[in-house]
Amino acid sequence: MTTPEYQSEHEAVAAYALGILDDAEATAFEAHLAGCDLCAAELDQLGGMEPLLATLKEFPGPADRPLRPAPPSMSERLIDEVAVQRAKRRRRTTYLVAAAAALIIGGPAIAVVATSDGGTSQAAPAEPHPTSPAEDAFFNHMTQKVAATDATTGVSATVGTEKKGWGTHTVLQLKNVKGPLKCSLIAIGKDGEQETVTTWAVPKWGYGIKDSPHKEAEYPLYVHGGTAMNRDQIDHFEVRTLDGKALVDVPA
Repeated sequence: MTTPEYQSEHEAVAAYALGILDDAEATAFEAHLAGCDLCAAELDQLGGMEPLLATLKEFPGPADRPLRPAPPSMSERLIDEVAVQRAKRRRRTTYLVAAAAALIIGGPAIAVVATSDGGTSQAAPAEPHPTSPAEDAFFNHMTQKVAATDATTGVSATVGTEKKGWGTHTVLQLKNVKGPLKCSLIAIGKDGEQETVTTWAVPKWGYGIKDSPHKEAEYPLYVHGGTAMNRDQIDHFEVRTLDGKALVDVPA
């Protein structure tokens, strides 16, 4: 086995039981284990010590303890091996963080495409998808939708709903609204009860503004949330600002 942290293959038993060997080290140890009765017996002894092993992961390493004249016990060997593996994993994590930071600082990824002559060419980054997860994952698949437009504010809204065991899942599509605003979607029960489904902010350029010079403003806003009311308990939905101004009502 090619693990410099251990003086012999037998000393990797505890690290294997802890699950802190990497794939190559674990494979090498398993090959050794197949022909070593001593390691197999020691591994069996460790099989019922999961709580202790979990606790040992938090123990200090050998540098934090005074020197011992006596040979190390099994628990002390476990502590030493955990400390070694912890240091290795810290180094690996540092490398991964540095690589991720380089990708972030470098900006959007550029696709590399193989050409017919065996070379490569760089493709331009794809345009961001104009829809939102709430639209793609939920709204487009909902069969129950109701729309309304307020004659005074001009704001248009479509509310999609679906029954859930916990109440009603709701997705709002909002158009022709300008900001800056902070808004909420309120479910109004037939008994007058009110529940806030979700809240959001509208930037000054707005959402769903046809022919807007601001590119992002052309697309509707999609937000989703939930209410504990069942759908048959809801009378209507209200879109209003957080200071109480009504923007549009949508019947349930």
